[in-house]
Amino acid sequence: MKNIVILISGRGSNMEAIIHAAAAEKWPARIAAVISNRADAVGLRTAALAGIPTATVEHGNYPDRVSFDRALAEQIDFFQPDLVVLAGFMRILSAGFVEHYRGCLLNIHPSLLPSFPGLSTHRRALEAGVRFHGATVHFVTQTLDHGPIVDQAVVPVFEDDVEETLAQRVLSEEHRIYPEAVRGIVEGRIRLDGDHVRRSVRAAD
Repeated sequence: MKNIVILISGRGSNMEAIIHAAAAEKWPARIAAVISNRADAVGLRTAALAGIPTATVEHGNYPDRVSFDRALAEQIDFFQPDLVVLAGFMRILSAGFVEHYRGCLLNIHPSLLPSFPGLSTHRRALEAGVRFHGATVHFVTQTLDHGPIVDQAVVPVFEDDVEETLAQRVLSEEHRIYPEAVRGIVEGRIRLDGDHVRRSVRAAD
């Protein structure tokens, strides 16, 4: 049984999608904990209602990113994770933190990477006039939003789209592909080999 730790900063809608899929599909894994850098994150209550342990490591209580990341890693490691999933965790992580979880740190980004890394992806996509937009699940590396890609979902961009309509269409796809990617990893069908994502049809023994 694999242990998954999910990190959130707010509502955690991708967290919810993962929790529901894990239970409904009977993954060989459990959500060991949900941890937030904000005590008022709505997702903490959602997780608690689902019977999942929660914890908070407030970033404002630490003088710098490295000391916060050290405290966060200590809290994560208490739950002995096999996979750490970023689900709307709005902090840039230090190189030491990323290296500590190399190969088992996963993120989802609301664009078709390598296009539009960083923030305001939907606005930037509309301003660029792209015909297609989407979301990317990737392993986290020290280069922001540029880790090895696990999966992507593509949505069309319509002429009358605004940020909100495009964001909602992308979010619906995030809720589909993120649980699928997490399941593939905990079942051993998806793994990181160096800088490459490897896939197999059958689950690992």
